Amino acid sequence: MFDAAIISNRVITPVGIRKAVVLVKNGIIADIVSELPGGDFPVNNVADKVLMPGIVDPHVHINEPGRTDWEGFDTATKAAIAGGITTLVDMPLNSSPVTTTAKALDEKIKAAGGQLHTHCGFWGGLIPGNKNEIEPLIQKGVLGFKAFLTHSGIDEFPNVTEDDLRKAMPVIAKQDLPLLVHCELSEEPVNRKSGPGRSYRDYVASRPKEWEDKAIALMIRLCEEFKCRVHIVHLSSADSVEQIVKAKQKGLPLTVETAQHYLYFNAENIKEGQTQFKCAPPIREKENNDKLWQALKEGIIDFVATDHSPSPPAMKEMVSGDFMKAWGGISSIQFALPVLWTAAKQQGCTLNDVAKWLCERPAMLPGLQNNKGRIHKGYDADLVVWDPEKNFIVTEKIIHHKHKITPYLNEELSGRVEQTYLKGEKVFDSGEFVLNRGDIVLREKGH
Repeated sequence: MFDAAIISNRVITPVGIRKAVVLVKNGIIADIVSELPGGDFPVNNVADKVLMPGIVDPHVHINEPGRTDWEGFDTATKAAIAGGITTLVDMPLNSSPVTTTAKALDEKIKAAGGQLHTHCGFWGGLIPGNKNEIEPLIQKGVLGFKAFLTHSGIDEFPNVTEDDLRKAMPVIAKQDLPLLVHCELSEEPVNRKSGPGRSYRDYVASRPKEWEDKAIALMIRLCEEFKCRVHIVHLSSADSVEQIVKAKQKGLPLTVETAQHYLYFNAENIKEGQTQFKCAPPIREKENNDKLWQALKEGIIDFVATDHSPSPPAMKEMVSGDFMKAWGGISSIQFALPVLWTAAKQQGCTLNDVAKWLCERPAMLPGLQNNKGRIHKGYDADLVVWDPEKNFIVTEKIIHHKHKITPYLNEELSGRVEQTYLKGEKVFDSGEFVLNRGDIVLREKGH
């Protein structure tokens, strides 16, 4: 006997979209069949709405413990589940303490307890001088490591040098874990006291593509030398696509993500003082972003992740509109799916493409590809039901992030999330939160 069944005329499976019945038993997809079997169990027929694997977002800044005035596990995972994200991985910085020691990871796991609306894993942080914490963090269950090549914005999380990477990468490679890298290498320290002021054009010029291109070249070189899995986060410079192609052609263990905001917005449309758009690396011009789309369609960019990075309104400098002083980060986790779908439709992309970029491929980065990211027998029944034809306008009223500042405010998006399931149980339904049952995801020892 099954625990539940979900029927849809548009189930996204690894072999394409089909009318199917997804049968759930003990939180797992027990089978995918054409006809509903007999038996006494709840059946949910969603008709023409799309049934897709739950979204996996491996790039989220939750900021708890220590900076819950920025966000926090409760609000971040609530916003995520309302957007169809069933698994996310939290970044090691912006919390206090930063997750660069085993003790700090214990504190973070304790803080998450009882607050999770989604499944949540953790990246460890790589900073100068914490090489001896890499193994203990791995033993505690981190899914990989994150490093910055330029100032992170948080003084407790300094950037690494090539020398630091040379010490750490062999240790990380031995465990076959990924090293996620913020790739910007500046000629001189980023001077945060003077600079572009209210001009977005000047802000973009202050963080040129060359910074990214040089940093990515360094990481490709070290990836080849140490055979360490390297993942480039939030690619914004299309000028790096060519060197990424060559690295992948060599068979290097290199993966790349971009973010929704680089695919949806263009620098030409961002007005003076609109600091809600500030992120690093910056949103670039349309010609550049069209090339990012091309690289994504061709599989050179592996997937799309939000880089949800909220802060209190005062830190966004919305009143002064000063790009140099404003915190660099975009709040977006709730709208990961509709933002990408709205832009993808205009690019001639399909529902299958979106499932690949938001579910299947991002599950591979933290090593969750054997039980998450696909509607497949034996996989976790983490699912999202959504209506790709339904349009809605982003208003403050519907935002579940702690703060309502987002560049998507007042945008009309396609693709409304109707229901979200964790382990086969409905946790979100038509705007209402039904259950709170997210799990902490730790790397199993020996994997």
